[in-house]
Amino acid sequence: MIREEIPQALAGERLDRIVSLLTDASRSDAATLVTGGGALVDGQPALRGKVRVTLGQIVEIDPGMLPHKELPVGDATIDLPIVFADDDVLVIDKPAGLVVHPGHGHPDGTLVNALLARYPEIAAVGDPMRPGIVHRLDVGTSGVMMVARSQLAYDTLVTALAARQVTRAYHALVWGHLEAPNGVIDAPIGRDHRDPLRMAVVIDGKPARTRYRTIADYSEPANIAELACQLETGRTHQIRVHLAAAGHPVVGDGTYGGVRAGVSSPRPFLHAAELTLRHPVSGVELSFTAPLPQDLRDVLEGLN
Repeated sequence: MIREEIPQALAGERLDRIVSLLTDASRSDAATLVTGGGALVDGQPALRGKVRVTLGQIVEIDPGMLPHKELPVGDATIDLPIVFADDDVLVIDKPAGLVVHPGHGHPDGTLVNALLARYPEIAAVGDPMRPGIVHRLDVGTSGVMMVARSQLAYDTLVTALAARQVTRAYHALVWGHLEAPNGVIDAPIGRDHRDPLRMAVVIDGKPARTRYRTIADYSEPANIAELACQLETGRTHQIRVHLAAAGHPVVGDGTYGGVRAGVSSPRPFLHAAELTLRHPVSGVELSFTAPLPQDLRDVLEGLN
C-alpha cells in the first residue's frame, strides 16, 4: 500500500494523476485502479478519477489493483557490467542511459530485463515488476548499484538503507565555486510546487541531507567545481536538487538548470563512485568502486 499526504505541489490535482505519479502507471491504468476501488482518500474509497484532492488529505493506493501487466522477461542482449556476485548480493556498474526497471514509457530494455536473463531466480525476490531492486540510479547516472539476489538479502538491504547503514558516494561536477569547500546541505525535498513532475527543496518535503567535499575548482572555460558527495538520505534526485538549490546545479543537468554555455556534458555529470555495505548474510563490510566513465572523463579533460 502506498500512503501519501497531499503536499502543496499536488493540491488541486485530479486523483487519477496522483495515482499515476505515485505508481509510475499510465493515466488510463491509474483511472482503472480508481474506479475499481484501489484508491482511498481520507480512508474512503474514491471511485472517480476526476475528483480533485486538497492539501493535507491522505491518499492510500493499492498498486496490486493496477491492470495486470506482463511481468518483465530476460533480455540477454543488454550489457550488464558485474562488479561483484554471490548467492545473495549483486553489485553492478550501471551504464548511463540504462533505465533500472520497467515502468510507464519503458516497458523493456531495462537493467531488470538484463538481470533476469543472467540470474532468472531473481524473479522471486522483492517486487515482481522490479525484482531484486533495493535502490535506483537515475537513467542518466552511471556507477555502482547493489541488487538483492535472495529474499533475505532484499529485506536486510532495504532495512539497512532506511537505517542509513549503507554508504553511497558520488562524483559530481557543478557550476560555480562553493563558498564552503566542505559541508552538508540539509533541506527537505518534495515535489516542486510549480511543477509536480520535478523535485525541489520545499518546506513540506521529506528530510534530506547531502554531504559534499570539494575535490578541485576550475576557472577555464568557466567557474566549475568538482565534488565528492555522500548521501545521508535517499530522496528522488537528491544530489541534483540540493546542489541546484544551493546555486550550483550539476553540469549537464537540463532538468535543474545545469545546461549552460561554456562547458557541455552529454548527460548530468553525476557518477555513483563508491558503495559500502555490510553483507546481509555474513555481516562482512564490503566496499566497491566504479571508475569515472570515458564520457565524463572527456568533460574533465576540457577544464583548467
